[in-house]
Amino acid sequence: MPLLVMKFGGTSVATLDRIRRAAKRVGREVAAGYDVIVIVSAMSGETNKLVGFVEETSQLYDAREYDAVVSSGEQVTAGLMALTLQEMDVPARSWQGWQVPLKTTNAHAAARIEEIPTDNIMAKFSEGMKVAVVAGFQGIGPDGRITTLGRGGSDTTAVAFAAAFEAERCDIYTDVDGVYTTDPRITGKARKLEKIAFEEMLELASLGAKVLQTRSVELAMRYNVRLRVLSSFEEQSDEAGTLICAEEDIVESKAVNGVAASREEAKMTLISVADRPGIAAAIFGPLSEAGVNVDMIVQNISEEGRTDMTFSCPINQVARAEKALNDIKEKGGLNFREIVADTDVAKISVVGIGMRSQSGVAAKMFKTLSDEGINIKVIATSEIKISVLVDRKYTELAVQALHDAFELEKA
Repeated sequence: MPLLVMKFGGTSVATLDRIRRAAKRVGREVAAGYDVIVIVSAMSGETNKLVGFVEETSQLYDAREYDAVVSSGEQVTAGLMALTLQEMDVPARSWQGWQVPLKTTNAHAAARIEEIPTDNIMAKFSEGMKVAVVAGFQGIGPDGRITTLGRGGSDTTAVAFAAAFEAERCDIYTDVDGVYTTDPRITGKARKLEKIAFEEMLELASLGAKVLQTRSVELAMRYNVRLRVLSSFEEQSDEAGTLICAEEDIVESKAVNGVAASREEAKMTLISVADRPGIAAAIFGPLSEAGVNVDMIVQNISEEGRTDMTFSCPINQVARAEKALNDIKEKGGLNFREIVADTDVAKISVVGIGMRSQSGVAAKMFKTLSDEGINIKVIATSEIKISVLVDRKYTELAVQALHDAFELEKA
């Protein structure tokens, strides 16, 4: 039998009525001749409630017990979905991560998938089961304890199952009807994309587009899993949603396919750092060890053997970065005058695989922002992306202007 993976996010299973609606979609695929693996998230709001219980019980909690608690939300949904399908006369059963077993590393609350053996589920399919309802976001570590994959981990679970079982496709059902050229809440001109390449989606996901978890897109690209993002609240046609696929499956791509904005950014500058070999390692080594996710990096021109070093990081990691750098300074491993943190910035990015073959994207982006009176603080580029830091108050204006300049409302 051909096999599909269908993933339903928290809003798609938030109530029993929504679970019934999702189950009907699964039933239609079974009627069309598919065996189906359904990956479910916890009902909307449940994970936050469970995390709150843990934090209220213990400030310095045992991560293994944290995983035992927060994984229970998905287990409830899986059981309810299986019961609903059984009421529809669809042969289904629920699976917890350890029953598959989805094997992970031992990094509790941030585990990574190592292996998904297919034997147990395939054996049940051969016995007549039509739907395996799997609790997302969870697995089992080498020590036999339940692990979780981090927030948004059900997306990663779904893609990993699609790769392991060589599924025809992986459908991600959520509260949006696809991937848009930018956030529709910022501009009404945002257009739903019919297709987008893995690399473009990976950049957009990492730059603030919250449609898919970044790790799930990385997995899909590595194993060439065809992903489709769909709304669980609308009736679907075969062309519904957005297909995320290999670049070669897209006939022709525009220079820019999307504009992303992230307000959760900070710009940090080390003033008057000694300009010598190894200075970058002395700065970014301790930051890495402290778990600071550094993105854009700019080193200023050196004067009299001193220079300034600027980088960006998530705004919630500023204090951690300051502590790491001041600690290494106190130990004599780094010499700088002061750290200046600007927490009132936003990162604006344009993304498109067409940049590889089309010139002038950077010039158009910079001129567009200049024409709107928006000053650029930092610039970073890659093969298919250009990102800038600007004052946060210009976020909406920058996105709207760039969306218009690159005519993204046109197919």
